[in-house]
Amino acid sequence: MKFFVDTADIAEIRELAATGLLDGVTTNPTLIHKSGRKFMEVIAEICGVVDGPVSAEVVALDHETMMKEAEILRKIADNVCIKVPLTIDGLKTCKALTDDGTLVNVTLCFSANQALLAAKAGASFISPFVGRHDDNSFDGIKLIEDIRLIYDNYQFDTEILAASLRHPIHVLECAKIGADVITAPPSVIKMLSKHVLTDKGLEGFAADWAKTGQTIL
Repeated sequence: MKFFVDTADIAEIRELAATGLLDGVTTNPTLIHKSGRKFMEVIAEICGVVDGPVSAEVVALDHETMMKEAEILRKIADNVCIKVPLTIDGLKTCKALTDDGTLVNVTLCFSANQALLAAKAGASFISPFVGRHDDNSFDGIKLIEDIRLIYDNYQFDTEILAASLRHPIHVLECAKIGADVITAPPSVIKMLSKHVLTDKGLEGFAADWAKTGQTIL
């Protein structure tokens, strides 16, 4: 499973990239707004830190303008992945861009039928929103399961990028189903390493080591 981080905070991205565990970055207009920085500047800096795909989202709603925005965005760096909404115009844009060799992340997916359309349009990634699905009394994990089944049935190359993950259990369930990628806030990714017994074990080892009076350095 690939790990993407969902943020536009360059300091957080650098910290996670230094672990060697980070495979890519996803951003959206909301995250760019939170960063308080200029969109193009942020994307360019992230692309310089991360070798993997960096999702940069178009903001237009019509195909013609999406294509114009995408043309600008994909010139930022070779690892820019154009993010488009799951609408008819978005799918049309996806098809045109992927036919031209551009990575495309189709976002705001809330049904398996939508995911099927994205795969037909040649999407590099499909982003089903697990947590937001749960927020509206739907089963976000079941959505991932349904998409995995459909994609496997027809050997689609589109990677399932499980998004809107709120906690480590979401990550675990997506991994069990076979999602290709997860994207989550830095806090959720960091939580994956946490366990109360690990903490207790370290405390015990530290206490016993102190009693030996020894040092390694």
